[in-house]
Formats: sequence, C-alpha cells, structure tokens
Amino acid sequence: MSVGVIGSGRMAQALIQGFLRQGLLRPNQIVMSDVEDQRLNEVSALGVHTTSSNDIVIERSDMVFIAVKPQQVRPVLLEIAPKVNSSLLLVSVAAGINTSTIERVLPRDARVIRVMPNTPCMVGEGVSMISRGKNATDVDMRTLQTFLSSVGFSSECSETLMDAVCGLSGSGPAFALTAIEAMSDAGVKLGLTRQLALKLAAQTVLGAAKMILEQNSKPGELRDQICSPGGTTIYGMHALESGTFRRSLIDAVEAAAHRSKELSLIAERSDIEVAARIEESVERVRQISG
Repeated sequence: MSVGVIGSGRMAQALIQGFLRQGLLRPNQIVMSDVEDQRLNEVSALGVHTTSSNDIVIERSDMVFIAVKPQQVRPVLLEIAPKVNSSLLLVSVAAGINTSTIERVLPRDARVIRVMPNTPCMVGEGVSMISRGKNATDVDMRTLQTFLSSVGFSSECSETLMDAVCGLSGSGPAFALTAIEAMSDAGVKLGLTRQLALKLAAQTVLGAAKMILEQNSKPGELRDQICSPGGTTIYGMHALESGTFRRSLIDAVEAAAHRSKELSLIAERSDIEVAARIEESVERVRQISG
C-alpha cells in the first residue's frame, strides 16, 4: 500500500514517523506535499518522497491523509476533487471538520474517514479515534485501525463525540505537558536541578498513567492508596483543591471541545454560503438566457 499525506505539520510528521518506526511502511511508500519548502526539507530527512503538488499525492496513493489546518481543508478538497475516485481512501485529521462537510465537496462515491489522533503517536503512545463517512467500508476501517493501532490506542466512535475527543485526547497532551512543566518548576524551586526535576516529573506522570491502564483501577482508588493519614500527599492534595486544579483541567478540556464545535460550524456555514452564491449565479444565468 502507498500512503500520501497532504500537509507536513507536526501531526502529519508524528503519524508518519510512527508508521515508519513500527515498520508498517517503507519511506518509498510515502509521499507528502506541502506549500512550505522548509517543512518539506524537514520530512525529506525521513527518506519519504516530497512534492509541492497535491495532485501527485492523489495519483500515487491508495490512502491519503488530509493533515492541513481546518481553514485550509476546503481549498485543498476543491483542488483535489477532480482526481478523487472510489478507489482512494481519504482520511481527514483536521479538527472540527465533519465527514459530511468533506463529502459535499468530493464526488458522491468518495470514501472518507475522520480521525482525531494526538502527537504521542510519534512515540507509539498515541490515541486515535475514528469515525466513518457514508461510503467508508468495514475493510477501510480495519485498514486504518491497523495503522493507527501501531502507534497507540485506536477505536471507532460516533462522530457526534468527536468534539469531546478533540478536547480530551487531541488537546490533552498539551495539558499534561503543562502539568509536568509546573511540577518540574516546583522541583527546581525546592533545589533540584532542572534536568533531574523534569525527569522525575515526566516519569511520575508516566508511571501514574500506567498504573491506571495496567491495573484497570480508578484514579481515585489509586490516589487513596498514596494518601496516608496526616502524610505529605494529602497536604499536597489540599493545596491542589484550593487552587482549583481539577476545575481548571475540566474547563480546559471543555474549552478545546467547544472550539472544535465552532470550527465545525464555521466550515458548515462556509459550505452553505458557497452553495447559496452558486445558486444565485445559476439563477442569474437563467434569467439572462431566458
């Protein structure tokens, strides 16, 4: 199988590096396009084919990832639509762009899947949730899950939940990194070197996450095992609650999810406005012809 990627930003690079690291693809099976030469120079170091032409990506690929910013999705789709047919599987990783929005721009038989991955895919610990378009087959879903499962956890979900997924696992790594940074800052304040403090903070968060996943336990249960009566941790938990740590995280996930929904509405509104302009133009032509 040959895989194409339109856009070579961080998410695109994370996925491709993950696929290469896991041996799912060889560099000569991948072609990536971008409008920025600097980014193409970066990804060319991976040994993949690079081009400034999106058409070339479509022509050479069995499966193409659309990995551009949400506001760039429609122009890209309009550009490649004449080249798209039912033999090509299109996978969108753009936040907030529904499969129906994509399908309206492409031929009726286009096979589309939407995926919300996250950057830890680069190290094989990603989360990728997928939703199928109206023409995507079970084989398409299994094929994509094979790729995504090689770089972390992957599962199918209803597209109505994608905004929540975006807020939690899509944006979540940034929230977790901020927590790690803050913990390491505390370590430095208390006298640890920056290098050691960062290592301790990162490994602590990694270990806590593995306890949840491997022991299949609830966070509260594991936390209670650490908080001994009158001990250091319960005093620290009191300080966290006083600082609204929990509420801040919930607010952050909700804000990211709401922004994902806003992007979806903007994209849909754009489609409606374009359709209305086309209808007005057609009506004017009819009036002139009549």
